[in-house]
Amino acid sequence: MIVDSAVYEGGQRRDGNVGVHEAMEACHDPNCFAWIGLYEPTEEEFESIRAEFDLHPLAVEDAIHAHERPKLEIYDEMVFIVLKTARYVDPMEVIQLGEILLFLGHDYIITVRHGEASELGGVRRALENQPELLRHGPGAVLHSIVDRVVDDYGPAIAGLGEDIDQVEDQVFSEVRTNAAERIYKLKREVLQFAHAVGPLVDPVDRLARGKYAVIHPEVRTYFRDVNDHLLRAHDQLEGFRDLLTSVLQANMTQVSVRQNEDMRKISAYVAMAAVPTLVAGIYGMNFEHMPELKWEAGYPMALVLMASIVGFLFWRFKRAGWL
Repeated sequence: MIVDSAVYEGGQRRDGNVGVHEAMEACHDPNCFAWIGLYEPTEEEFESIRAEFDLHPLAVEDAIHAHERPKLEIYDEMVFIVLKTARYVDPMEVIQLGEILLFLGHDYIITVRHGEASELGGVRRALENQPELLRHGPGAVLHSIVDRVVDDYGPAIAGLGEDIDQVEDQVFSEVRTNAAERIYKLKREVLQFAHAVGPLVDPVDRLARGKYAVIHPEVRTYFRDVNDHLLRAHDQLEGFRDLLTSVLQANMTQVSVRQNEDMRKISAYVAMAAVPTLVAGIYGMNFEHMPELKWEAGYPMALVLMASIVGFLFWRFKRAGWL
């Protein structure tokens, strides 16, 4: 559905919402541009916009169905951009991704949003309070949207970082738990997030270098700051991926060490149990001619022998760190 539709003239918004045809007609004025925002439109809802602004069918198909990788494509004089939005749901420890798809021309910008993250109402209100930026046309809107999306990566990355710190502490704590499943799930979320951020680096870099005439020269410099933030986010995610790989290896090593410690303890106890079993087995034989068979001190002597040998073994195993 159409969330908002407005015409901006000289950096100021005209009063009220406008229809799609009225917005298109206003674009003929060199001082005006239209900004139409949609949320998860159907093919029927998007048809009138496609017809009025003569949008490329392939870009329209992407905008309706979403699930695209971040990219920047050129169709004649129109720039088509796909952005991935992200927010971190901490209780579930998952990254929820959405999409914003933008059609950018000299006198219009059409935004199509999918998912819950990075709402654009605040971006529109902030821009309307900065008429000096809006005078630079649709490119200023594009910058503000990309900036909001990249800024929203920050809280999601921070949430991932906190959970990675927790799982790192869990691995090296004295509590005997196996964090492998949690580490694997976090690594999967980091990889998914990195696949949403990584492909966006090149398009934003091209925008920062000013390769597109539809973006006002005064706006191009603003993309450099966004590019810096995006590169920082990308580097952080790469660092998370390497860290989780190391933590997973450390966890498996910890599990192996604990298993070895358990096996040493079991072996020590088995060795101690074998001694009285051996002595009792020998003295339990029912042969007629056995040494000490009728010796009155034989029974207590056997017990003392068992206890002495077991005590000696316990002391040796304890000293060796097996118990």
